[in-house]
Amino acid sequence: MFTGIVQGKAEVTSATPTAGLTRIEIAFPADSVASIELGASVAIDGVCLTVAKIEKTRLSFDIMQESLDRSTLGNLRVGAKVNFERSLKFGQEIGGHLLSGHIDFSAQITKVDTPPNNHQITFAAPADWMRYIFPKGYVALNGASLTVARCDKGAGTFEVCLIPETLRLTTFGSLRAGDRVNVEIDRQTQVIVDTVTAYLKDN
Repeated sequence: MFTGIVQGKAEVTSATPTAGLTRIEIAFPADSVASIELGASVAIDGVCLTVAKIEKTRLSFDIMQESLDRSTLGNLRVGAKVNFERSLKFGQEIGGHLLSGHIDFSAQITKVDTPPNNHQITFAAPADWMRYIFPKGYVALNGASLTVARCDKGAGTFEVCLIPETLRLTTFGSLRAGDRVNVEIDRQTQVIVDTVTAYLKDN
């Protein structure tokens, strides 16, 4: 499990595709991987991956085809920056909301606005997933727990606003229109919507 509080940015140093999976190596800030062990879970751009190899501050992960198909990780190239978060520890503060690291879909950025002291990004999402997205609700984008500022169900878009600290710690400041991000919807919201929808359908 993860909290959606991104701990920093890391850099892809290699990406080796093979039949059915891709192995990526990522260089992390030295203080962020202290005491990490083989088999540990790390969220990379919101995708829960397992540490398969450790070389000092460089960790390797194997990405299965399902994750490659559903997320943006299949497009990673050497030099790309990614958001990361190590798994939640017992007793740790949950500053965002609980995440599984299981991506639902990828959303495309349609617009980036930067008025004074603001950074607003608008995303397009499939209608089947827009029903779980509400103003002031939670959504995880590239592993970051964010609050939905506005959404337009008819247009199939939603918007988030980013504070300077989020821009400093994450890769969002470098994203542009046309880029895609990994989306994990809030599971509690999904359960409520699906339960109510099923009830209304049966009554």
